[in-house]
Amino acid sequence: MANHDHIGCAHCEDEPAPTGARIRGWFTGGAAALVVAACGVSWLTPFPAWSVPIFIAAAIVGAVFPAQRAWQSIKRASLDINVLMVVAVIGAMAIRQFEEAAMVVSLFAAAQWLEAQSLDRARKAIGKLLNLAVSDVLIRDDRGERHIDIELVDPGSLMIVKPGEKIALDGIVRNGRSDVNQAPITGESLPVEKVEGDEVFAGTINGHGALTVAVTKRRADTTLARIVHLVESAQAKRAPLQTFIDRFAAWYTPSVVLLSLAVAIVPVLVLGQPVETWLYRALVLLVVSCPCALVISTPVSIVSALAGAAQQGVLVKGGIHLERLAGVRVVAFDKTGTVTTGRLTLDALHPVDGATADAILELAASVESQSEHPIASAILAAAKARGVALSVPANVRALPGLGVEGQVRGAAIVCGTPRLFSERGAMTPAIASLAQRVVKDGMSPIVVARDGVPIGVLGVTDRPKAGAARMVSDLRAQGVSRIAMITGDHDAAAQATGAELGVDDVRSGQLPEDKVTAVENLRHAHGAIAMVGDGVNDAPALAAADVGIVMGAMGSDAALETADIALMTDELPKVPYTIRLSRATLANIRVNVAISIALKVAFVVLAVAGVATLWMAVLADTGASALVVANAVRLRRFT
Repeated sequence: MANHDHIGCAHCEDEPAPTGARIRGWFTGGAAALVVAACGVSWLTPFPAWSVPIFIAAAIVGAVFPAQRAWQSIKRASLDINVLMVVAVIGAMAIRQFEEAAMVVSLFAAAQWLEAQSLDRARKAIGKLLNLAVSDVLIRDDRGERHIDIELVDPGSLMIVKPGEKIALDGIVRNGRSDVNQAPITGESLPVEKVEGDEVFAGTINGHGALTVAVTKRRADTTLARIVHLVESAQAKRAPLQTFIDRFAAWYTPSVVLLSLAVAIVPVLVLGQPVETWLYRALVLLVVSCPCALVISTPVSIVSALAGAAQQGVLVKGGIHLERLAGVRVVAFDKTGTVTTGRLTLDALHPVDGATADAILELAASVESQSEHPIASAILAAAKARGVALSVPANVRALPGLGVEGQVRGAAIVCGTPRLFSERGAMTPAIASLAQRVVKDGMSPIVVARDGVPIGVLGVTDRPKAGAARMVSDLRAQGVSRIAMITGDHDAAAQATGAELGVDDVRSGQLPEDKVTAVENLRHAHGAIAMVGDGVNDAPALAAADVGIVMGAMGSDAALETADIALMTDELPKVPYTIRLSRATLANIRVNVAISIALKVAFVVLAVAGVATLWMAVLADTGASALVVANAVRLRRFT
C-alpha cells in the first residue's frame, strides 16, 4: 500500500518481517496469558491484591509494540492510535485502574495483530502473480539440456517447457504444439493452442505437449513482471476520495486530543467534579476517537479491487481510474479489432456478364495469393473453404490503397476498389450499382476485372465479435446512458455494425484528431466518458477520455503504457466487468466510511456520558477497523 504513515494510522504501516511477526505474536499471547492469570488470582484466591503486579506486567508486555510505534509516530510529529493507546494505559495506571490498563492493551495488541493478518492478505494478493514465475529454466544449447537460474537466461536462448510446467519467460514457440492455460495472466477460461511462431508468456501453464521456446525477454522485462510493476505502482497512487480522507484525518486527530484535554480539565476546574472520573472519560474519548478505520476505509478497498482485477486479467493503473470509471455515463468504442474481430471475411460474391462465382473467386484468389493484405486473406480463406483450386500468378504488382494486379493463365487480372476502376475509366453502370449495393449491406466492395472488363464484385466484412451485442446490453443494464462507436471505417460498414450491436451513436470516417473531437463532444453532451480502443491509433482519443481502456494488451508494451486500464485479452465482457468492479469499489468505500463514522459517533457520546469503558473503546476502534478490512477484502473475489 502507499505511504500512509503521515496520516496517523498504525494499521497502514508496513508489517514486520516474518520473524518480527512471530515475536509480536509471542508478546501478544504473553500479555493475554498474564491477564488471564491475574484475573484468576483476583477472582479465585483470597489475595486479590496479588493480582496487581501481574496486571502491571501484562500491561507492560502488551504495550511493547504499541510503545515502539508510538515513539516512531512522535518522532514524525504525528499522532496515531498507538500514541493515544499508550497515553490511555499510562493514565489508567496513574489512577490505579490496573485491571483496565492490562485488559485494554491486551485487547488492542490482539485485535491489531489479527487485523494485520487480514490486511496483509489484501495487500499481498498481487504477490501471487510473482509466484507464477519459476526460479530456474531448462535450457538447450551446444552443451545439451541443463537447468540454469532464470536471471542468467538471455534473449535468444532455447527454453524447453515440458507438459504441465509453468512457462518461465516470454518467448516464441520454435517447435512443438500445446494448449496453454493463460488464465493466471489474462483471466481467460479456456486454454489457447500454441504452435510454431506463436508467442507465449511467463507465468502461463503449458498443457499436454512439450514446447521449445526462443526466449525474447529477460525476467525483469517479461509481461508478467510488467504487470506486477504496474499494479504495485497503481497501489501507490492515491484516489481523490482517499486524499480527502487523509486530509480530514490530519486535523481530526489533533482536534480529538484537544477535546479530550477539555473533557479532563473543564468539569474539574469549572464544576468541581472528581478528577479521576473525568480523566477516565477523557482517556476513553481519546481511544475511541482515533480515525484508524476511517483512514484505512479507502486504501484497503482500492488495493483489494486492484488485486482482484489483476487476477481477472484487468490492469487498473490506480485508484483514481477506478473512481472515475464508476462515474462514467458514456462508453465509446473503436470499431475494427475492438468490437469486431479485425479479421475480414468474404460475405458476398456477385458475378456479371456470364462469369461464375467460382471463376471470379479463382482469379481473385490467384492474384491475391502473393499479398499479405487482410482482404487477400479473406479471399484466400473463402477459396479454400469452397475448394477452389488456384493458379500460379505472374507479374503481380501491388497498388497501395487500391488493390493488386497481375496475370493468371495469360489474362490480365485486376482486383481492387471501385475508386481504382473509376480512375482507370473502367467502371460500368452495372458494376457501380453492385458496388453500391454491397456498401449498403455494410460491406467493403472489391471489383474483379479480366482483360480490362469487370466480371464481378466481392463484399468483405469485419464481423462483430461474439458477445458484442450482449456486452452493449450489459452496459445499458449498468446505467450507461450512451454507447457510441467511433471509427475510421466508411459510413455504411460502420452503420451496419452499429445497428447489429445496438449502439446509440455511430461516427464514421474519423481520423485520430476527429476521434478526440468526438470524445469531447460526447462528454459535453452526456457526461463522463470511457474510450475503449486498441491503444495504438486510438491513443489521442484514449488520452482525451476520462478513462482510457485498451483491449488485447497482452504482450504489447505500448498498450500497457497508453491505457488507464488495460484488458490483457480482447474479451469484451471485461469492459462491463470493470465498470461493475469500479462501482462496487466505490460502494464498498462508502459502506466502510459509514461504518467508521457511525461507530465513532456512537462511542464518543457514550464516552462523554461515562457509559463506555476503556476496553469498550478499544473494541470499538479495532472492531471498526476489522469490519472495514473484512468488507474490503471481498472485492478480491468480485467476478
